[in-house]
Amino acid sequence: MPYISIRVAGSLTKDQKQEIVKQVTQTMKDVAEKPESATYIVFDEVSRENWAKGGQLLA
Repeated sequence: MPYISIRVAGSLTKDQKQEIVKQVTQTMKDVAEKPESATYIVFDEVSRENWAKGGQLLA
């Protein structure tokens, strides 16, 4: 059973999440031969003020 965690800075729309879920699930099916029904995906949307890159906060 694949468990996929997707962490992003900021937020995604419901439509964006649905498209990501569709494509990631299909990739797991095509490449790893995992059934769609066994693939779990969790989104973790982190506020940009809690995310940093290159020594600077993104917000």
